[in-house]
This record gives sequence, C-alpha cells and structure tokens, in this order.
Amino acid sequence: MAGKLGDFVRLTPGDLEGAAAAAAGRPDIDRDALVGALRAYHADLGTLDAHVEAQLTRLAHPASRVVVTGQQAGVLTGPAYSVHKGADAALLARQLHTDDAPVVAVYWIASQDHDAAEVASTALLDHSEHLHHLTLDLPQGRPVGRLPWTAEFTAQTLALLDAFDAPAEYVSAVRLRLVTATTAGGSVADVFARLIHGLLGRAGLLVLDPLHPALARLMAPALARELRDPLASSAQIEDAAVRLEAAGFVPQLRRPAGATNVFVEEDDGQRRLLRVDGRTLRTDTRDYPLPDLLALLDADPTRVTPAAGLRPIVQDTLLPTLAFVVGPGEIAYGAQLRGVYPLYGLEQPLLWPRLSVTWLEPNVARLLTRLDANAARVQADPDGVLGRSLARERGAAALARDRLSTLEAQFTQLAGEIADLDPTLTGAAERTLTRTLPRLERLQTLAVRALARQEDDRSGQLTRLKAHLLPDGEPQERHMNFLTYLLKHGQTPLDMLLALEPGWRGDLTIP
Repeated sequence: MAGKLGDFVRLTPGDLEGAAAAAAGRPDIDRDALVGALRAYHADLGTLDAHVEAQLTRLAHPASRVVVTGQQAGVLTGPAYSVHKGADAALLARQLHTDDAPVVAVYWIASQDHDAAEVASTALLDHSEHLHHLTLDLPQGRPVGRLPWTAEFTAQTLALLDAFDAPAEYVSAVRLRLVTATTAGGSVADVFARLIHGLLGRAGLLVLDPLHPALARLMAPALARELRDPLASSAQIEDAAVRLEAAGFVPQLRRPAGATNVFVEEDDGQRRLLRVDGRTLRTDTRDYPLPDLLALLDADPTRVTPAAGLRPIVQDTLLPTLAFVVGPGEIAYGAQLRGVYPLYGLEQPLLWPRLSVTWLEPNVARLLTRLDANAARVQADPDGVLGRSLARERGAAALARDRLSTLEAQFTQLAGEIADLDPTLTGAAERTLTRTLPRLERLQTLAVRALARQEDDRSGQLTRLKAHLLPDGEPQERHMNFLTYLLKHGQTPLDMLLALEPGWRGDLTIP
C-alpha cells in the first residue's frame, strides 16, 4: 500500500501471522449452518462434486479459516483479473492450510450488484489478432443474480467461438466448458459461478452466491443490525473519508447525509438505496417503517442487501475470514472500513493485494525482447517504447532519453557563467531554460511517435502490441477475457497460473 494508506487498515500487507491469530477465534460462526447452506447452494448450482465436498469438510472443522475474494459476475468470467483473483485465493489458502487449522478459499460472487453495464461485455483476441466482443442485452437496475441466462445468450457465445481463430481442439474444450455452464440454466451469476468452479474448483476454490436463499438467511442478522442503526456505518465511512483527504488521498466512498449502506430490492425488481430522512427510512419510491423492513428481511432475506461500504463486513460475519484477496480499488475501499467492523464485534481481516499477471504470447514476448521492454512500459507508452527502440537501432542520438539531461546540464552551466558576468541576466536565463526544454522534449515525443507510426504502417508491430497488451485501450488484465488464452493454448495457461506463488506480479510468457 502506497504512502500512509496502510495506516487506515488494521493489518499491514503480508501480516499473515496477525491475520491467522485474529481469524482463529470465531466461535460466533455456526460452521455447520454455513456448510449446510453452501452444500445446498452447490447442489442447486449443479456443482456439488468431490472437490466441493472436500472443501466443505475442511470448512466444518472448528478451527477453519477462509481466504476470500470476489468479483462481479462478468460475461464468460469477465476480465482476466476475475480469474486471477480466484487463483490467488486458492494459492494463498493452499500455503496457509494445516490439518489442525484448515484454510478454505472462497469466491464471493457479487450477484447482488445491479450495474448490468459493468458486466455485460467481454473481449477475446484470436490467433489472427482479431478482437472479438461479446455484449449481452442485460436490463439495468436489477441484481445480476436475478437476470436469467437465455438461449439467445448461449447462441451469441457459441457464434463467437465458431468465428474464433484458434486450434480446434482447444476451442472444443472451451465450448464444452460453456455448454456445461449454460445448459443448466439459471441466472447470469449462475453461469459465471459454474465457469469459475470449472476453472478453479479442482484447485480448492468454493464459489458462493449471497443471493442463494440459504446463504442469505445466515446474513440476515447482520443486515437487521444495520437496519436498526442505519447511519452508524455511514458515519464511520465518512469520517475515514475526511481523514484520508487530510492525508492527501482521494476517498473511494462518500456517504452523503442520510445515505445508508443498505439496498432494497423492490416489488418492480429494481434495487434501490435506502436513505434516512428525519426518522423515516425511504427509497426513491416509498417509505419503509422499520418493522416492515425487518419483516421483509425475515420473509425474503435476498431482497435486503449491503452496499459496497457494508458488503465486506456482511461477508465477514458469515465467514471466518483470515485474508481478503483484493484489487487496488478494493484496498482503497478497505481503508475506509476499519471503523465499521467494531460495530459488528469484528476486527478487519488482512487485505491481501491480488496477484497480477500480464500474459505474453510467444510472438509478443519476442517483440518485447527486441524492444528491451516489458508489458508495463508498453501499456504506459506504446508509441514511445517502439519509437525509442527504432531510434536506438538507427543511432538517432537526437531522440536519446539522456540527450535532454545533457542539454539541461550544459545550459545550466552556461547560465551560471553568464550570471557571473552579469547577475541581472540570471532570471532571463532561467526563463529561457524553462521555456526551451519542454519544447525540445515535445519535439522529441513527436519524432518518436512518428517513427512508431511509420514502423507500424510497415510491420504492424505497434498494432500487435496494443491488441495484446492494451485491448480497446485498456490494460490487458482489466479487459481481456482469460478464456482467450485457453482457446489458443489449451490448459497450459491455467496450469501456469496455479503454479505461481500467492501475490505474484509480473509478465508470464506462454510457451
């Protein structure tokens, strides 16, 4: 965690000893009830296999702990980091597990989320370097766990595979995964869950959908507590936001006056935020007396759900969480939640920064080697990386990075000598330097980009780099679907992912 952000969370990154000590004493959790609810969920999902049963047996142990991660239910698993997070949770659980204190990896599917636009699309790159896009027509405002997976969605998916340029045997294997995940029907979140289970279940990852009635029932007491004091968590989050601002950070969460951390799924299927107006609880459409909300929670606990500022706490009332595998944005969220946990008699678990992989296919790896660059440098400045490499090959000293530094040093020395002769010229010399160097740097940048464009017109190298590492202008891990690599390289990328150390970060070359 950069700067002083670590001061806002309970445990520093990597403090697994402190995390294990805190998670060991959770007598408040009814593990038998939790295991029973998870078994019912997996039975309904059609994934209650030997791997799930093995993890449920571990979870039933009175000293069991959990490494949890989660993500929204993106189409066909969504961006690659959705799979990377699940793999990291499995890897960390494997490292920490002992027979006396079992550790189980859990993937919390954000099925309650209602931002359909954020999960409706995905992208896959084939061997011809054609970027295929799949976008499902999902209605806004309803939890994705309520949105049915349709026959039309299956047809769209299979049509993409039919047009995908990759070895037939690998395409067939992925097709089987998709058919298995979609044939059983259910919601968009159910299909996501089956795909994640199919990829990572053998590695020990348990998927969990909080909208499943048996699991939602176990979370109802935490939500009832929140409803009875609906602004306490918001006050803690906003207090942390003020302190973060004072420390120079931009808070990720703001809770305006009256905003709670609870959503209600109303009779029209829309999920709306609950607010406090004086003594009245209301959404945008109607008022809710507290007894009515508690009755709704009791009758159907899936309809009262936590906002982002409460979801990790509800998660950790359900699970004996040792560590929470998170991305950068979730770490920023976590920095505002430390004060919310004591409201529930809990301590914040360890926030474990997820592993991060940029996949390099053989042709891209060779190109990066020739350019003497890595994926991060290309993603930050693709034109610059290619252009400067060409400049070095051509001996174009005018475009060397150290050329401006040399000019600045020479100019500074010259200005000093002039000032020695006439001190009244010091300011003019400094202003000349301030104006001239940025203009020269700008000229260098334009020349570098021109070289890159010329080379791209000839060989397509820049286009190739962007297609693989910056698809649609976004970093690969945040945009490219992980199934891209299984379609082109079979099981190898998944085996490589599950052979990494927990928290690993870097470029990974597919042989």
